[in-house]
Amino acid sequence: MKLVNVTQMIAIEKEADANGLSYAEMMENAGRGLAELVHALGQEHGWDEVTGLVGSGNNGGDTLVALAWLANAGWRTHAYLLNRRSKDDELITRYLSAGGELFESARDTNDETLNAFLDQSDVLLDGLLGTGIKLPLKKEAAQVLAKINFSLSEMDLPAFVVAVDCPSGVDCDTGATADETIPADLTVTMAAVKQGLLKLPAFEFVGDLQVVDIGLPENLDSWNAVKTEVADWDMVSALLPERTPASHKGTFGTAFVVAGSISYTGAALLAGTAAYRIGAGLVTMAVPEPLHAALAGHLPEATWLLLPHENGFISDNASDDVLENLERATAFLVGPGLGDKHTTRTFIENIIPSIKIPMVIDADALRHLIPLPPREGAGVKESWYKKLFAPAVLTPHPGEMSLLTGLSKEEIQSNREMMAGRYAKEWGHVVVLKGAFTVIASPDGRMTIIPVATPALARAGTGDVLAGLIVGLRAQGLDAYDAAVAGAFIHAQAGLLAAEILGTTASVLASDVLDAVPDVIAELG
Repeated sequence: MKLVNVTQMIAIEKEADANGLSYAEMMENAGRGLAELVHALGQEHGWDEVTGLVGSGNNGGDTLVALAWLANAGWRTHAYLLNRRSKDDELITRYLSAGGELFESARDTNDETLNAFLDQSDVLLDGLLGTGIKLPLKKEAAQVLAKINFSLSEMDLPAFVVAVDCPSGVDCDTGATADETIPADLTVTMAAVKQGLLKLPAFEFVGDLQVVDIGLPENLDSWNAVKTEVADWDMVSALLPERTPASHKGTFGTAFVVAGSISYTGAALLAGTAAYRIGAGLVTMAVPEPLHAALAGHLPEATWLLLPHENGFISDNASDDVLENLERATAFLVGPGLGDKHTTRTFIENIIPSIKIPMVIDADALRHLIPLPPREGAGVKESWYKKLFAPAVLTPHPGEMSLLTGLSKEEIQSNREMMAGRYAKEWGHVVVLKGAFTVIASPDGRMTIIPVATPALARAGTGDVLAGLIVGLRAQGLDAYDAAVAGAFIHAQAGLLAAEILGTTASVLASDVLDAVPDVIAELG
């Protein structure tokens, strides 16, 4: 699913029209796709009555097309019009010919008709306002939306709300929302996801998100220029490696994980287990020696490299031990739970330039990248990112991104997509900027947004799980960008599933997220 702003979507539709796909045809395709989704829901739940809120714009047109299709499919349909002239409107004529019922808001002085429609309907199509609205809303639209919100809140079993392209009252560029916006159970957006839908507070009104194909030609320059995608189940399913009956452990590679300290023992366990759960054939855990007794019984499948330490933190001379044991490794993770001791910094400085296999750098290892000293004989000090075997996968949260860039967290968070994209290109590595709507950016300009924002993942250790998932996928041969996208999507969905299983986001632990990973992978098929 592509992610666009409103201006980009207007340009795409304009170019499509100029290339032979008329606006009327796009509307027809959009409305039919919307109707087919609603009809499938109806068959699943036994629904057969729908009300559509029909405004004057394209979303209202999409809704009328959908209502006519549903009426022909046997649904009882009601169209409630706001500021849309019914005279000489071909879409309205066709809808009425299909047997649909229509009423204009201006004639509904006491809201009796609106309330009757809502009370009778299984589904409410919200096609009142479109993607181009600006806040605050005009008085009449605000009043209608407020009345609907109130009516739905008073019902024991309110209609299932389907937003057409976007919930009415959402600014599809900024994510701002009107107070009167109706929360959707499902948003069916046309052709591409509008960027405001993946911003707060708008995201809280979106519900589930699906995209309808409107038949755009493949050769549109404006469409092909869009490099930002939204991860979905089909995309990620296609990225996962095939697992044939003839496979053996060597088929799926070896993840080499350098992690943990006496203060953060669990980080190593979470990362190593995640690498196994995502499908790596073998995981080698390189940990400070005192951690082995506590960890080995919890991860008996791993092989272990016990590193020299100082008071439970990796010693600065442990790099030789690691480098001597990398011959079987197909991917390398360093960082989870290493701590901030000076010896650890020296270890990172020694080892990073010598790693020549796919690499994931996480947590404390990111902090220790700044500054790395110049290589011996290099003369001019070399930038830290030029020392990394490219492309590495860097997994900073906003605080770590602030340290890497020298910018404030506020600057980072104010435009996450731009920041991730800018530095992925500058550094030459894949950047996974964690947080609500995690951003994965590639040096070649590609970008993917994970459409999840949940407090279920706002818990210590969840980042260690993510790092383990990514290195496990890298070990199996996925390229850096694909591994980061798939790992981040699976991680986010596991967080949502863990919260669903527990019944609350407050109680989700990183180990719960890890336990949910197999179910997510099974769903990906």
